[in-house]
Amino acid sequence: MSRSKSSRRGAARAAFVLQKASGQLTPRVQAVGPEHFGILCFDCAKQRSRYFLADFYGRVVLEPSTLNHSRGDLQAAIDRVRQASAQHQLADLVVAIERTGEYHRPVQRAFRDAGFDTRLVHPFTSKQYRQPADPDNKTDDTDLAAIFRAATHGFGLCEPAWPPGYVTLQMLQRLRRDLVHKNSLLKCQILEALHAAMPGYAECFCPFWGSGVALPLARQATSAAAVLEAGLSGLREIASKEDIHCRKTTLAKVLAWAEQAPAGHPHSEQLRLVLCSLDDDRLGKSRQIKELERMLAGCIAATPYALLLAIPGLNVVSVADLAGELGPIELYRDANAITGRAALMPSRYQSDRVDCASGPLRRRGNRRLRAVLMQAADSLVKCNHYFQAQAEQWRRLGKGACWTRVKVAKRLSRLLYAMVAGKQIINHPCCRERHYALQKLLEFHGGHGTAPAQMRQDLEAVVGQLPAAHYREEAKSLREHLEALAKRRGVQPLAEIIPIVLARLGLAVVESPDEGAGLS
Repeated sequence: MSRSKSSRRGAARAAFVLQKASGQLTPRVQAVGPEHFGILCFDCAKQRSRYFLADFYGRVVLEPSTLNHSRGDLQAAIDRVRQASAQHQLADLVVAIERTGEYHRPVQRAFRDAGFDTRLVHPFTSKQYRQPADPDNKTDDTDLAAIFRAATHGFGLCEPAWPPGYVTLQMLQRLRRDLVHKNSLLKCQILEALHAAMPGYAECFCPFWGSGVALPLARQATSAAAVLEAGLSGLREIASKEDIHCRKTTLAKVLAWAEQAPAGHPHSEQLRLVLCSLDDDRLGKSRQIKELERMLAGCIAATPYALLLAIPGLNVVSVADLAGELGPIELYRDANAITGRAALMPSRYQSDRVDCASGPLRRRGNRRLRAVLMQAADSLVKCNHYFQAQAEQWRRLGKGACWTRVKVAKRLSRLLYAMVAGKQIINHPCCRERHYALQKLLEFHGGHGTAPAQMRQDLEAVVGQLPAAHYREEAKSLREHLEALAKRRGVQPLAEIIPIVLARLGLAVVESPDEGAGLS
């Protein structure tokens, strides 16, 4: 054989491309002729936009005009464009809009609903087309000219429409991530205020945020003097009043700290108000995060991404993050499209005989998707035995931590694509210690106190995503869980839900005369 398979694949990837695939206009321009193909360009701001219409050759049909973002003005602009298209015999037309966060959405929705083909031009692209023609001269009209040039060269890209379920999933997971970030900042502020009022108090608890008694005590006695004045009986009374169960040794440790603690801030009462306000804000956000996570579980249960719960190291929240940023898997040609969108690939500089093919990671990509992939890679390295072993092996070979994270993220993208696109649970070394999607979802809802009705609905939705070949394996873990519940005393809502899910998996549940509950 003259060439190996890898070299042939490399030659196929090296095809020279002039235009973005989703931005190509050449076939449509050839069909009607450049003089009959129109490009409507928009430079959007918050309250208004600047727009103009020209044919493919650049002959201006509608001079640059300002458009207010109101229903009447948008409809008037649509009518004006249609009238101009008919007058100048434009047989085909695309709308090229520069992306500006959310400000371009009213224009995009109005023209898309009116039946126009809307394309988006990235601001980075329009900037590169503006600077050579109008250096050091940025105006709305020069931006419009740059948007026109970008669109004619195939950089006005189609934005695929996501199904409503994925749009909801993305909005919820981004809101949750934002609340988690704000909660982290609040925790830092709480610790700072606590250290000012009670130096060294936080060190009495390890871990501090895992203790249910640390902050309630500090909110009631925000100084070492107040702790000593309350004494052991007073601290017990505070714990009882807050309905907190704590050990006597914990309270004794707090008293021992108070006896040796240095002087705190003289205005401890004011710091107490600050501490209580910050902690109330933290508790409120924590409740919101918990509710959002319950909603996210229901969202991913209705998608093939639920199959990723079978991978040790991925939980409901991490899978929701991946699904929310990736969207429908049908939008990706292969796994390389996932890492390509996240820019998880080395940069390259080549000129004549100089070829730096393995530079640092590319800077421009979808940052949210990159962050989610890298976070999932960190989780796999910590919690998945296969990736732990791989990371250790790479470390011995002298590979850095960043290289390892990117390598794991790349492997995860291939694994993810195979499972979600193929709607299967593949036999991969990372899944040898198999986790069961239903069991993991059951434990998640148990820890979040989900209502039985929603729990049952989510479990049944995941059953609909599972391949039939894995029903028996999934049922086995549920059957063991049900047998454990049968031995417990008291009301167990799961004992009513699990048999229904097992029936969906094709297994019947019968009464056992010995244990009171059994399975056929």
